[in-house]
Amino acid sequence: MLALDMEQRRQLAANAHHLDPVVTIGKDGLTENVIGELDRSLLKHELIKVKVLNGNQDRRASLLEQICFSLNAAPVKQIGRILIIYRINPDKKIAGATTSDTPKSGPKRKLKPRSAQSAKKTYRNNSRK
Repeated sequence: MLALDMEQRRQLAANAHHLDPVVTIGKDGLTENVIGELDRSLLKHELIKVKVLNGNQDRRASLLEQICFSLNAAPVKQIGRILIIYRINPDKKIAGATTSDTPKSGPKRKLKPRSAQSAKKTYRNNSRK
């Protein structure tokens, strides 16, 4: 099971705020199909919400622990019947990484800022025409 510090948990919980639950656990509980769907969702999204329909708070906490243990994921937060789970996807490419096949652009030319005086002169010259 992954371990997260408080700052990471806080940031992930904030990122999960706008997400909708992708998996709902019903009366049958944690079945193989549910585990498979959770695994696919974590591979695709990394951060997911899970809704638990039945059970009390202790039951939902044990479900969260079972899910995280079986999928090597990290529990982020439990809010009522919603569980927030995070797992790093090792197959996802890093956004800033470049390969040797990717052409690299050279340094871009910096534009000089126009002074207020030259802007006024340009405006006056254009308005007279």
